[in-house]
Amino acid sequence: MIPINKVRDLISKHLLLEKELSAGEVDKKNFAEKSKEYSDLNDVINEAKEYCSFESEKKELEKIINDKNSDKEMIELANSELNDLVKKNEINEKKIKLFLLPKDDADSKNAIIEIRAGTGGLEASLFASDLFKMYEKVSNNKKWALEVISISKSDAGGLKEVIASIKGKNIYSSLKYESGVHRVQRVPDTETQGRVHTSAATVAVLPEAEDVDVKIEDKDLRIDVFRSSGPGGQSVNTTDSAVRITHIPTGIVVSQQDEKSQIRNKEKGLKILRSRIYEMERRKRDEERSKDRKSKIGTGDRSERIRTYNWPQNRVTDHRINLTINKLTEFMEGEIFDEMIENLSLQAQEQELKNIN
Repeated sequence: MIPINKVRDLISKHLLLEKELSAGEVDKKNFAEKSKEYSDLNDVINEAKEYCSFESEKKELEKIINDKNSDKEMIELANSELNDLVKKNEINEKKIKLFLLPKDDADSKNAIIEIRAGTGGLEASLFASDLFKMYEKVSNNKKWALEVISISKSDAGGLKEVIASIKGKNIYSSLKYESGVHRVQRVPDTETQGRVHTSAATVAVLPEAEDVDVKIEDKDLRIDVFRSSGPGGQSVNTTDSAVRITHIPTGIVVSQQDEKSQIRNKEKGLKILRSRIYEMERRKRDEERSKDRKSKIGTGDRSERIRTYNWPQNRVTDHRINLTINKLTEFMEGEIFDEMIENLSLQAQEQELKNIN
């Protein structure tokens, strides 16, 4: 049960915002924020009103059912209405609970995605490349804008590491459950005996932080410049355009050398650094709020094995929610990616709901 006073507070808040906005009493500075709050409340206001009137409507129907003067047809009708009312109230209660869950401020942000080859040598780098292509296809399907920030290729066309920014609507909320170890089981092209090998790649998804989210002081940075190099250490630049940025208070280090311009490399490096600091602060805050965080979906722990991609059996399995989709080919094409994300989101919501019950 949700405390009825909490639901009444939602109704009162909605009414107050409606009066303020219609009367033009909100200054320009707060107008956008209050308009969004009013719009969000609109999604749940009818359910809140029905939830508040549930007990009185229930009592009226029970009165008819228990009244000795009520005829049989009237009692059957009242029983039917009561069953419908109880079912509707359960649906309303769940929707209101979801609305009352603490909001993740980062959900609406763009994201920085980092993919690195893990154990498995050459095959791991090929799998990292496959994962990146998958996220590229998902972005194309959803009309998201993906921009490579940094990329390091392996000898056989795979990827040692790639960092990219993805921009669009509510990107972080869509991708935040991707952080962790992704494992692949397949027969490598170089395998003559047809044996299945297991390799891995790590994915980290960070909310892209703005200047207002993280304030970085110049005095807290150590910036070193060096000459960019290509595969095998071959120089690709005759100037010291590569940049290594160290954030002294946290010890976080970011190197950037993709651009020929030292200024552009610094800009890209700072974007990554800002997001890593922001994510570190968020994780500290979340761990303080929730001691059982490690049992939750999407902890962001890069050492946590979250998913297995099995090529011989054409299936992908997410170990956090025990979901297996027997359409690996379509999944890698980004066609049924939403099915996985929706299931992960629902499971995370269910866990949160248990915590407030």
